[in-house]
Amino acid sequence: MDIQTRKIEFIQEFLKVQSEELISRLESVLKNKEVDFKPFTIEEFNARVDKSLDDSKNEKVTESTVLRSEMEKWQ
Repeated sequence: MDIQTRKIEFIQEFLKVQSEELISRLESVLKNKEVDFKPFTIEEFNARVDKSLDDSKNEKVTESTVLRSEMEKWQ
């Protein structure tokens, strides 16, 4: 998918957003305000991987189709 297609799809999804808080957060990201993206340390990364694997083994996961259905109700 090229960048123009991605932009159009993003805009289409953005137009569906009803949350003022989410719009404010997206505006902040676009304006590079209050964005604190900091990489994980190796230890943090490994801990998250271990937790994810454990959750998967214990069936503490949500199928993507179920999640999508739930997310559609949020709007």
